[in-house]
Amino acid sequence: MTNNTLDASLAVVILAAGQGTRMKSALPKVLHRIGGRPLVGHVLDTARDLGPAHVLVVVRHERDQVEGAVLGVSPEIVVVDQDEVPGTGRAVEVALERLGDFAGDVLVLSGDVPLLDHATLEALVADHRARGVAATVLSAVVEDPTGYGRIIRDTHGGVARIVEQKDATAAEAAVVEINAGVYVFRAPDLRTQLGRVGTDNAQGEKYLTDVIGLLRSDALAVAASIVDDVAITLGVNDRAQLAEAGRLLNARTVRRWQLAGATIQDPATTWIDVTATLAPDVTVLPNSHILRSTVVAAGAVIGPDTTLEDCEVGENATVRRTDATLAVIGAGATVGPFAYLRPGTNLAAGGKIGTFVETKNATIGEGSKVPHLSYIGDTTIGRHVNLGAGAITANYDDIAKHRTEIGDEVHTGSHNVFVAPVRIGDGAKTGAGAVVRKDVPAGALALSVAPQRNVEGWVEKNRPGTGAAHAATRARSAPKADDGS
Repeated sequence: MTNNTLDASLAVVILAAGQGTRMKSALPKVLHRIGGRPLVGHVLDTARDLGPAHVLVVVRHERDQVEGAVLGVSPEIVVVDQDEVPGTGRAVEVALERLGDFAGDVLVLSGDVPLLDHATLEALVADHRARGVAATVLSAVVEDPTGYGRIIRDTHGGVARIVEQKDATAAEAAVVEINAGVYVFRAPDLRTQLGRVGTDNAQGEKYLTDVIGLLRSDALAVAASIVDDVAITLGVNDRAQLAEAGRLLNARTVRRWQLAGATIQDPATTWIDVTATLAPDVTVLPNSHILRSTVVAAGAVIGPDTTLEDCEVGENATVRRTDATLAVIGAGATVGPFAYLRPGTNLAAGGKIGTFVETKNATIGEGSKVPHLSYIGDTTIGRHVNLGAGAITANYDDIAKHRTEIGDEVHTGSHNVFVAPVRIGDGAKTGAGAVVRKDVPAGALALSVAPQRNVEGWVEKNRPGTGAAHAATRARSAPKADDGS
């Protein structure tokens, strides 16, 4: 649930300056996507749900790409550049400089930890404030702590320090309570201690984790809040972890819609972006992807084997084995199987786009049908129209695209080509195989018929020795049946 109350004593700093070399990608790590959003986008959404007074994102590597992605969806966010001094400690330090004399609590998040939810962070901040400590660390207990910083506790069970794996002794490396990379600090204490952090460590970086030990050396209390669900602390450092984070996020999203009243027959093969919306009583069949800002209304059936991207599906519509992008499918309409709806397709209520049909920038009116084997591009079709099999709107003349307009109650023959720009009037009909190059008046029948000519003996003469020639010869030689006359 989003917090609509501004917390004037909370600032959120999101670290997005890392190079992400293990991703082996030209794209910055935090811009790789899961669930329809970049990794940093998920972190931003969760941060804003807390209602903080300030949200800052620290950038460095490929900073223009990251800044563009952040400000493109959240122009109110403050983007801060990290200088050449490496390390998470320096990243937080430059963010604090932008906060001026802010004296509240600073929540530090990582742009590559996308699964943390609002409830967990809200509880972390509340716990920090209730304890009255200088800092609180989010931690988790895991079977394999490889790659994570370890939480080292004192003899009283308090947090003594955090040790990065590269700097850990054998005994410290055996600790299974790990640092989730999420912290809450009192801003004045954080500001003081960051000035004391050096770079004398295995990586030559200014570690934010060193602040914990410095706070303790000044006799200030530090707490750790252990998260119950370890999965939400998953950081993304390579493509394998990216896929795992995507799987976990999708499982969470699918379950959310199931609990909201949607039937999702096979969660393992169904992918739903966090930006999509499903109404109660929607049914999603296996191997279906509901992506980006797709909205599916009540009673609709999606799938199997269907991908919808930025689509709108009306109540009780059925979409089977279809690929659709930026399309509107009206209430009670049917699409597929094996249909391809390209951007600008608008199928009205009760309409049909059938088997092996491709549509693009086409408006298809109420109750109208394009049943099979057709291409309909740059076209407006009226109400209660039926296009015969193999209909093609030839919209491109090698220079520009042109529109075809088909009126209400038009029925066309099979294998028609409509050479745009052309208009078919209300109630008109066309014959089979017609190539329609001129406007057809309302109620008219359009034909383009050439006399059929049969060339006798052509096969035996031009294809001698073939099976067809032998068959024709046998047919010619067979005695004619007595018709009784």
